[in-house]
Amino acid sequence: MESTQDFNGKWALVTGASAGIGVALARELAGHGAKLILTARRKERLDSLAAELSAKGTEVRIVVADLNDPAAPQQIYDATEGAGLTVDILINNAGLGQFGQFYQSPIEQELSQVRVNCEAVVRLTRLFLPRMVERRRGWILIVASTASFQPLPYLNTYAATKVFDRFFAQGLAAEVARFGVKVTALCPGPTESEFSQVANSSKIMPGGKQSAEEVASRGIAALARGQRTIIPKFTWQLTALLTRFLPVGMITNMVEKHARPK
Repeated sequence: MESTQDFNGKWALVTGASAGIGVALARELAGHGAKLILTARRKERLDSLAAELSAKGTEVRIVVADLNDPAAPQQIYDATEGAGLTVDILINNAGLGQFGQFYQSPIEQELSQVRVNCEAVVRLTRLFLPRMVERRRGWILIVASTASFQPLPYLNTYAATKVFDRFFAQGLAAEVARFGVKVTALCPGPTESEFSQVANSSKIMPGGKQSAEEVASRGIAALARGQRTIIPKFTWQLTALLTRFLPVGMITNMVEKHARPK
């Protein structure tokens, strides 16, 4: 039976590894014996996390890259698999959001969500997957969100990108299972991280946040056992289930009234 012991000694690439869930995922993988490649925009944070993990005996490398740049995925690949490292575990975690009225929001921030949350996920997965298929071994975690289960007024673009991530992961999981490659969509709800601060979304995502460590622990365990979708908290599992039975217009209108900027 597959377990997290299978990660021992294997290289794992974690995007968005400078904060929040990305840091927690890196620590979780290190705890199961994986070697880490950390990538994000902020070098000082990567250096700090690398020093922490190295002090505990984990082999760590960093690649500074901004996934808002379409060239970044190839840069990351060239510095890792392209340079002779066998990357068996790909963690597509990097992402961003933006709360506010769409007609007033900065268009570059909206487009950045599409580039980072969707385009970069596709580019990185397409780069690393072929070698996994050849080896008949690999794991890909794509961080989606409970936002992928219903439209979210004032987080329109973010929610739409997370639908893309979840569907992409689920379809790909079925496609590559016969090659021994496992793909999991991790769908956390509000999490203790910088996301709500950066996205300015505390109004639509109030209180009751799950720890990043718990999200990471449950996500990595699901990846190891080949579970194709994981919602790492019961209350958010229930919420996702309810969206199957309630009219989408009712949910959307309720969210809009609750979240409407004053």
